[in-house]
Amino acid sequence: MNPMNPMNRTTSAPLRAGPLAALLVALLLASATLRAAPAPWFKWRSKVDGSTSCSQWPLGPGWERAGGPYRDSRCEKPMLAK
Repeated sequence: MNPMNPMNRTTSAPLRAGPLAALLVALLLASATLRAAPAPWFKWRSKVDGSTSCSQWPLGPGWERAGGPYRDSRCEKPMLAK
């Protein structure tokens, strides 16, 4: 047996952690996804001409928030407060 042959080496400790480690990782990932929610939509008003737009993110320095949060991209369905 050649000790430098990779086929003769034993597996490292992290690979032998077993099903308990896999279960813990799966539970951690599942709990993170359960808390995820889509970003709310807001109505934005232009400071230049007063036109409105609906967006999840600020449109820039020339816009101010005019309403929200909303659940839909048309800013029609208000989001319930938690």
